[in-house]
Amino acid sequence: MSKIQITDLILRDAHQSLIATRLRTEDMLPVCERLDAIGYWSLECWGGATFDACIRFLAEDPWERLRRLREALPNTRLQMLLRGQNLLGYRHYSDDVVHAFVQAAARNGMDVFRIFDALNDTRNLRTAIEATLEAGKHAQGTICYTVSPVHDIAGFVKMGRELAAMGCHSICIKDMAGLLTPYATGELVQALKDAVDLPLHLHSHATAGLAEMCHLKAIEHGCEHIDTAISAFAGGTSHPPTESLVAALRGTRFDTGLDLPALQEIGMYFYEVRKKYRQYESEYTGVDTRVQVNQIPGGMISNLANQLRDQNALDRMQAVLEEIPRVRRDMGYPPLVTPTSQIVGTQAVLNVLTGERYQTITKEVKLYLQGGYGRAPGAIDPELLRKAIGEETPIDHRPADDLPPELDRLREEIGDLAESEEDVLTYAMFPEIGRQFLQARRDGTLQPEPLQAPSEEGGETPSTAPTEFNIFLHGDCYHVKVTGTGLKEESQRHFYFTVDGIPEEVRVETLSEIVLEGGAQGAVKSSIAGKRPRPQGRGDVTTSMPGNIVDVLVREGDEVVAGQPLLVAEAMKMETEIQAPVSGVVEAVYVAKGDAVNPDETLIAIRPQE
Repeated sequence: MSKIQITDLILRDAHQSLIATRLRTEDMLPVCERLDAIGYWSLECWGGATFDACIRFLAEDPWERLRRLREALPNTRLQMLLRGQNLLGYRHYSDDVVHAFVQAAARNGMDVFRIFDALNDTRNLRTAIEATLEAGKHAQGTICYTVSPVHDIAGFVKMGRELAAMGCHSICIKDMAGLLTPYATGELVQALKDAVDLPLHLHSHATAGLAEMCHLKAIEHGCEHIDTAISAFAGGTSHPPTESLVAALRGTRFDTGLDLPALQEIGMYFYEVRKKYRQYESEYTGVDTRVQVNQIPGGMISNLANQLRDQNALDRMQAVLEEIPRVRRDMGYPPLVTPTSQIVGTQAVLNVLTGERYQTITKEVKLYLQGGYGRAPGAIDPELLRKAIGEETPIDHRPADDLPPELDRLREEIGDLAESEEDVLTYAMFPEIGRQFLQARRDGTLQPEPLQAPSEEGGETPSTAPTEFNIFLHGDCYHVKVTGTGLKEESQRHFYFTVDGIPEEVRVETLSEIVLEGGAQGAVKSSIAGKRPRPQGRGDVTTSMPGNIVDVLVREGDEVVAGQPLLVAEAMKMETEIQAPVSGVVEAVYVAKGDAVNPDETLIAIRPQE
């Protein structure tokens, strides 16, 4: 057997798993020359959640990131994670968009496309694999490993044969949640090597503390390629450290041949870089064997914690972790990887926060149950199916077969905001935030999320990270978002804040003065006229959790029936239809597309039928 080849995940999955995908290009480029000299088989640097994070949080063009990394890493294969027909979004795209996206990624410098489907439905992989082969790039077919009553080695081997028949150059076992155990790894690797004559890669998260042992067993059974992460971003929900595997195999027939001191220098660089991102650190950084039960993948758990924190509900994390396996069972045991991890996870959060299971069902869950994401691995709970889609018959063919070409329509919709074909594809992936990003870029107003980095003296640097809370005044609740600048020791500090979306600025000595002193109170008074009324009657439409309005489906004077969708709201990257609680006539609409909304607000008022 030849030496073991390493794919390092430091520029993608490592920081996605540990700091919510916030690593910026400016902190990647200075170390690229050293990374390029190591001799990796590939560097994973794009795809997954990085595209979303670039335009949503970092004010970076993801295509420009790819081009700059390509220039900075001329001797190393660049690798991305692609969600099959979902590409980098949360829905299936038409075949022409899939082809255009793969071609653009290849044109901008991508070499290796790791292509997976959240349901292991190979019908959803076909177009992306074909597009990769047409672009002359490396197509890596991916098996999402999971454990359930409907998954077994025979099924994974069958999928491996299908991927080989589709023309893949290699196969990856993607253990996104760290569910593999050492002996199960050996058995699976051996079975795949016996069945398929292709190079085999192993990608296993370190969450449960088993990944290093799985690596060794995989290598002993013929796996030639292992995914690792530079030690500064290794462990926990990330991956085993690169340096440790190199040291473990040194002097053996599996020796990687990589320079351990050079890797250690890179590790020290990222050790310092990580300090800048402490505000995004996951609280789940150590070994957590609960993953063997809840199956939450490494890339999701840190984001789930951040999302619950945003809802002021981090104390409900354990309840959500217990609910996720129940939702997964109800939905036919989908593997938990994007987008199904988000779909199942968000539904579990809704079930917990609303206090009633499936009181609110997300738009994505309904689409999944309709067959819109592909074939469910197991049987779906019939009561959930009835509640979500009624008497509608789920589809049994490849979902993308129902999608007409859409690239021309997308070009027309985004218009001259798109300066290139890549901009059109950015809009295609994430229409709302994509448009906002492109508009802000044109207006010159792009601003990344602020970082709270420690000063060289060990004290605090000026902070601009937002704090959000509710205040009560004369019986009404106001949502306040505060961004401060300056050091705490200063006698006076600037605070920029919004009260129910109305921006103001005050200069005060303590945060409490925002509630008590003139500037803020003026902002509160000026917002009262536009304040949404509190719900009182049975026809008042509300949301169960904070979010943003994606679409308003009715107007004043419309007649509606109970259960009819009135609004589409987004929370935690998932869209939910808000339905009419009663039949009647729409008397007032208090929201518009793009508005931020909170519970305890009337969004639409309906006059119930007598």
